[in-house]
Amino acid sequence: MRQPLKTISAIVSISLLLPVLLLGGCAGTKEAVLPQDGPPMQAIYDAHLRDMGARDPTFVRAALSSRPIANGEQDLHGYTREASNELDITFARLPNPTLVLYVYPHLAGAQRTPVPGYTTTFPLYERVEYALPGEVVTPR
Repeated sequence: MRQPLKTISAIVSISLLLPVLLLGGCAGTKEAVLPQDGPPMQAIYDAHLRDMGARDPTFVRAALSSRPIANGEQDLHGYTREASNELDITFARLPNPTLVLYVYPHLAGAQRTPVPGYTTTFPLYERVEYALPGEVVTPR
């Protein structure tokens, strides 16, 4: 008769201890988790560009953002989304060869019913797979 009493006291002690432990994780402050004394984002970005070999980060930033735009469609070729290049070129289908299987004439089942020889086809892979952009070179 003592066993159920021990089990009940263990359940009660665990149910009281669990919320205390869970709420203890909320006791930290934002500054303890994410320190606020680091360099600003602009300094990190400039240091990254400098490490990449750029002489003047402002020059690189200006060069990246100042793309000349000319009149006509030729300047925007490759940048414009069209129905013709949206899915077929960006996400090309990976090859899924069709396999051909010849089933020889045989006797099937308990009654040994004759089945004539036949040919069937099926894809090598169960489903169609698509390449990620840049994985497959597609002709344009």
